[in-house]
Amino acid sequence: MAPSLEEPTQVDLDAPLKNAPKLVAPEPEHCPGPESTQAGVADSCAGCPNQKICASAPKGPDPDIPLITARLSTVRHKILVLSGKGGVGKSTFSTLLSYAFASNPALTVGLMDTDICGPSIPKMLGVEDETIHVSGEGWEPVWVLDNLGVMSVQFMLPNRDDAVIWRGAKKNGLIKKFLSEVRWGDTDVLVVDTPPGTSDEHLSVNSFLKTSGVDGAVLVCTPQEVALLDVRKEIDFCRKAGIPVLGLVENMSGFVCPGCKHESQIFRASTGGGRKLAEDEGIPFLGAVPLDPRIGQACDYGESFLDAFPESPACAAIKEVVRGVGREMGIKGDILGEE
Repeated sequence: MAPSLEEPTQVDLDAPLKNAPKLVAPEPEHCPGPESTQAGVADSCAGCPNQKICASAPKGPDPDIPLITARLSTVRHKILVLSGKGGVGKSTFSTLLSYAFASNPALTVGLMDTDICGPSIPKMLGVEDETIHVSGEGWEPVWVLDNLGVMSVQFMLPNRDDAVIWRGAKKNGLIKKFLSEVRWGDTDVLVVDTPPGTSDEHLSVNSFLKTSGVDGAVLVCTPQEVALLDVRKEIDFCRKAGIPVLGLVENMSGFVCPGCKHESQIFRASTGGGRKLAEDEGIPFLGAVPLDPRIGQACDYGESFLDAFPESPACAAIKEVVRGVGREMGIKGDILGEE
């Protein structure tokens, strides 16, 4: 599918969104949630400055969830890409994962960027200057390839360097619009790139997608223990939220010289790295992707690393990871269509 040729419509970032109740203090650690049936009456609500506000707020499930479920009914597989911390190459991996899926012409792929404050996906795909087309049927994704579409807040900003300074409720509202308003259409795989951590955006995506179904999460880490500390928290989050873990990917696993092909351990694994963590946690280890400086170069220029440098060991490793993701999703045969 090609991009619409109609005149682009600028989306108003200040348009009112359906927000949660405005609280007068941060939610305590064991808060049941302002929209929970226990809001304002649970034991943990005693003494909370928000107790009266939460008690009078509308209860029950979000009324927009059926709309989201209907909109995503033609999306066959949904994958979350998570990491406990920034700097591990999660957005880069989301881009590579999407390009790899899209290399199979039989698949239609969507990539949704929920990193509202740091939207880097459009730059990596070479479409950062595009805008969203809006019609009576909804928002049209920006199409990178005939079978690869992307949605990001970057397309709504007047200038590429504008900061998005929003609180959680408004960020959650935009994520809801991405899921309920975007015309993903007949899509085989929707990759959802998330910001680091286990915060508002992750909870929103999980709650909005619960009824439409999520195949699972792919966790991205690097070999050193400092990165693995936060990935353990991400695994705990997935278990508590009921999100299946498709597997763990160790990114930047050694450095491969583009000239001599020699591999050096830049981030040496002091505690066994991602493979040992996956074994300890009982989750699949999808593979290790070596650090190739040309990956960053391809992202800077908005090109597909897999197409530009197919001979790289990193390219072969990424394809093996994608095949592993396909197997964990229950897809028979080679999801890349190469076998």
